[in-house]
Amino acid sequence: MTENEIWKRVSAVFQEVFDNEDIVLTPETTAEDIEEWDSLTNIQLLIAIERAFSGLKFSTGQVANLKNVGDLVAAIDRHVSD
Repeated sequence: MTENEIWKRVSAVFQEVFDNEDIVLTPETTAEDIEEWDSLTNIQLLIAIERAFSGLKFSTGQVANLKNVGDLVAAIDRHVSD
């Protein structure tokens, strides 16, 4: 899976979870950039992303180290490249 394919899938997950097809992600996107992104939505996002990328399971440490969407995509990329 290419990084571009990962971005497309992650974008689709965000649009579905937030029920907003206008969301455009960048590597620098954080919870501060999306008004509805709170701690509950963060959990929903992580679960939806784990489902979208079968076999992916984030540890608590991995989640704590995710500072933005770019970090999330990089973590997914490492998983799908293994």
